Amino acid sequence: MSPQIHLGSRVVRAGDTPYVIAEIGVNHEGSLETAKRLIELAKHGGADAAKFQTYKAETLASKHSPAYWDTTKEATRSQYELFRKYDAFGPDEYKELAKHCASVGIDFVSTPFDDAAVDLLAPLVPFFKVASADLTNTPLLRRVARAGKPLVLSVGASTLEEIDGALSTLRSTGATNIALLHCILNYPTADENANLRMISSLAHRYPECVLGYSDHTVPQSGLPSLVAAWLLGAVILEKHFTHDTSLPGNDHYHAMTAEHLQQFHREIQRIEPLLGSHHKAPLPSEDIARLNARRSIVVARDLPAGHCISEADITYKRPGSGVSPLYWDEVIGRRTARALAADDVLQWSDLADA
Repeated sequence: MSPQIHLGSRVVRAGDTPYVIAEIGVNHEGSLETAKRLIELAKHGGADAAKFQTYKAETLASKHSPAYWDTTKEATRSQYELFRKYDAFGPDEYKELAKHCASVGIDFVSTPFDDAAVDLLAPLVPFFKVASADLTNTPLLRRVARAGKPLVLSVGASTLEEIDGALSTLRSTGATNIALLHCILNYPTADENANLRMISSLAHRYPECVLGYSDHTVPQSGLPSLVAAWLLGAVILEKHFTHDTSLPGNDHYHAMTAEHLQQFHREIQRIEPLLGSHHKAPLPSEDIARLNARRSIVVARDLPAGHCISEADITYKRPGSGVSPLYWDEVIGRRTARALAADDVLQWSDLADA
């Protein structure tokens, strides 16, 4: 039985149409109105969830924490300084955003980065998303697990042993419904570093988990990175989201827009019918091809009744309405029940009883 996870309005299973998380993060830049507009755009683009980030710079990063992003795109060299720019929202704003998501018809999600954020978000979100950087944050994992909600865990920059440890911590604290998201913790991620085949290795090691992908590559038309991830088994797809990729700094430059997302859904709608069944079997539409395009044993020259058939007496030709060449060896040595003409398609009734 394939794994499944309940994410807001959907039950997501392996092989499903993807559940798409538009990672607004802090691309609202402290404006509640911009945040609401981004929620609306995410819904318009076809996202299932609009996701934010809930933190305070003082509890997230030391004042001496260096950047790990491309500083040619985001020039801030201190994590504390960057996070301090965008941590203006408090409980009232997150409650308002959750309310707005409900009115728009999209799931509200926000990643918590400390215990207070977990407690604030627990009554507001249908599931928790944990960032890759907190995969080894045992106290935060325990806090999230105790909330008793489905959990989506990104596994960027991690070893398999670290993933094993995180799952052990979560499960031992009560989490039972966990999905894993392949991720590369580069901002942005070069295409050659995306390593989407890692999704397959995660599926092999963690068959009990629904799998997904959190993407940081620079978006292209149709979002081929997300399409490829989905084809490799990722059914939860997360990507940063903005209204304008040309805006300076932060996460705008590697984010998708509503237009990107609409293009992606068109690609999925075009591709999904091509995928079909997992079970290999001939289709009803192939019946005529099985009959007419396959071969039969065909008489190679005129044969009298009672003739003992040798290999020189027969050949194989279309259509497949006669004795199949599968039975070639069984036909050789049999006698004809009647006279046969060259190019007759051999039938079992043309052979005398053995």
